[in-house]
Amino acid sequence: MEIFFTILILILVVSLSGVVTRMLPFQIPLPLMQIAIGALLAWPHFGLHVDFDPELFLVLFIPPLLFADGWKTPTREFLHHGREILGLALVLVLITVVGVGYFLHILLPEVPLVAAFALAAVLSPTDAVALGGIVGKGRIPKTIMGVLEGEALMNDASGLVALKFAIAVAMGTMVFTVGGATLEFLKVAIGGLLAGVAVTWLYSKSLRVMSRWSGDDPATQIVLLMLLPFASYLIAEHAGVSGILAAVAAGMTISQSGVIRNAPLTMRLRANSVWAMLEFVFNGMVFIMLGLQLPGILESSIIQAERDPTIQTWYLFADVALVYAVLLVLRFLWLWCMRRLSLRFMKRNPLQFASYSLRDLWIASFAGVRGAITLAGVLSIPLFLTDGTPFPGRYQLVFIATGVILFSLIVGVVILPLLLKGMEVTDSNTYRDEETMAKSVTAEVAIESLKKMQERLEVDTEENIDPQLLTEVSSRVIGSLRRRISTKENAEEMRKVENLERRFRLTALRAERGELYHLRATQKISNETLQKLLHDLDLLEALLVEKS
Repeated sequence: MEIFFTILILILVVSLSGVVTRMLPFQIPLPLMQIAIGALLAWPHFGLHVDFDPELFLVLFIPPLLFADGWKTPTREFLHHGREILGLALVLVLITVVGVGYFLHILLPEVPLVAAFALAAVLSPTDAVALGGIVGKGRIPKTIMGVLEGEALMNDASGLVALKFAIAVAMGTMVFTVGGATLEFLKVAIGGLLAGVAVTWLYSKSLRVMSRWSGDDPATQIVLLMLLPFASYLIAEHAGVSGILAAVAAGMTISQSGVIRNAPLTMRLRANSVWAMLEFVFNGMVFIMLGLQLPGILESSIIQAERDPTIQTWYLFADVALVYAVLLVLRFLWLWCMRRLSLRFMKRNPLQFASYSLRDLWIASFAGVRGAITLAGVLSIPLFLTDGTPFPGRYQLVFIATGVILFSLIVGVVILPLLLKGMEVTDSNTYRDEETMAKSVTAEVAIESLKKMQERLEVDTEENIDPQLLTEVSSRVIGSLRRRISTKENAEEMRKVENLERRFRLTALRAERGELYHLRATQKISNETLQKLLHDLDLLEALLVEKS
């Protein structure tokens, strides 16, 4: 029962955290609020203690969140930024592991170089979810945010693979060679991607078979969809490849396949609602779990530092600031180098970084905040080596990693709004023009198909439709489509018309809903009739609200 009540409390806290944030007289990002609430709950006065199992955490929270991110990631933009993403998710991770690893070893001579590399590896992954939480949606230009989101999807795997190598060397179970590590990484990365694609392909095939046997049952299909990221992750991990990349690949594959596109309307609507709810709960749980660990990590690290005659307690806090500064400088320098290399050697097909100003480079640098993967990775470092001796400097590694997570979030909250102040985000105009063009093209295709349908029905003796009625209905539908065929000159006017029409329709729908409840209250319609008509109104309202 204790576990059950703990889960209920955590879900309640997640749901209320957003309300508390909006009620405060000052603005605070939701992730920081959730971390603070978690830390408050774990304080001895409240005494909510949750054991953090890194392996369980990675299996339970990370696959569905990465699957959802992969699902939402625009494949076109992801492939377009492929070189930039690889430069950050692979090369920058390697630079971070080597650079921060050697710096830590110099800063803390008592920590072996391999252990320092382990910490540097867990500090490599960035967290796009935390970034979106601290700056808000749409604040960072798409040219920067698209690269950062792609980087965050891929560098989780590269950072954790580097951590695995470092721990294996420290434990004496592996002899490190550059060639061997490179081959192992390629095997793990490519194998993980293939595993995710293969599991999703099997899922789509099994879904089609089940649909033939049992019909389109949305409940069954959604449950199977919820299990897909876990299946991809576990199968990949069992095969010795990257479960994280498998979950990402599964999400990107499901978005490109016809599984969701060809699914029944009910399944698509429910699936979107279920995943939106799961994302909200899981993201909140991740940050609250992070906060729950803070008091324990802080207390144990300070106690062990006081027992260590070679360490001053305040050094731990200074180490956090220094390590974060090195991470920031390395990130900025690598972004600057890629910009210079692109301008000098890639003039025909430059990287996206070539268009970055100095301000953009600093935004991309401070946007590299750390999050849940870093905490899970550092807590997965074993307590003891194979010979039974304690893992060298583990408490320092855990404290520094936790401190860097908090420090990066707090610095991001302070610095990023200052860097973004006055910056015009022009992406919305580009996408608005693209949307207008797509609406016009699809409307033209739809009109042609309706004309062919009208011609077919006019000569169809079995249908026996009154020609006048057919012309009237066809003209009405075609007329509504013609309004969408607009040029750039009258596109803004069309948007005003659509918005006004949407407001009228929403007002009418809400009036209809109120009258339906009145009819049910006065016993003029049955509950079954009420539910059926309300369902129809909900579908129409969902479409109108989604458009707005």
